[in-house]
Amino acid sequence: MDAAPSSVFTKNFAALLFDMDGTLLNSMAVVERVWGAWAERNGLDPVEFTKTVHGVRAVDTIRNLELPDIDPEKEAYDLALAEIADVEGIVEIPGAVDFLNSLPPERWAIVTSAPLDLAVRRLAAAGIPMPQLMITGEDVSIGKPDPQGYRMAAERLGVRAEDCLVFEDAPAGILAGLAAGADVVVVTGAHAAAEGTPHMTLARYHDIAVERATDGTVSLRRTA
Repeated sequence: MDAAPSSVFTKNFAALLFDMDGTLLNSMAVVERVWGAWAERNGLDPVEFTKTVHGVRAVDTIRNLELPDIDPEKEAYDLALAEIADVEGIVEIPGAVDFLNSLPPERWAIVTSAPLDLAVRRLAAAGIPMPQLMITGEDVSIGKPDPQGYRMAAERLGVRAEDCLVFEDAPAGILAGLAAGADVVVVTGAHAAAEGTPHMTLARYHDIAVERATDGTVSLRRTA
């Protein structure tokens, strides 16, 4: 675990907001199978292409390619169905389940670019507890790196986004958290998409624990 330039261990937070893929669970095996096959069918280098899909809604990824004769909405829908059907190899980021279970339920949420059905399927496959609040790619009009999802989650939790701590793994999500005004921790246990980030990095959740303050806020402490 790297030290943060301005340490998140000196602050209390109104809520913790988590991305899902790459942050709470590792779905890289599925991404490489499903998205890799899609890339090959569309004449793209699967290795290079799969590096670009982290943290962004599927429809936005496909739309940005501007491929001829491709309907981004239909392709994203079909990809979601393929991903829902394939959960082999999906596992929690080490320590994620225990860490989430230690949090007050009203003090955390998931903000994912995945559609709801896919998110529920992957959380179950990894044994991740369902949050009381989850914002999915279907809930927002603009996906990450826009901050809409994180701002929406904070609002529904009844807190300010500026008082939250965001856990992310990919550049698009990091930008979304920062644009919302939140502090950011970068989880590196699944891949290196955010390599070189100036933010605190965390390979596993066993290295941190949560403390509850009398005013309901939470803070982090190191365990390793």
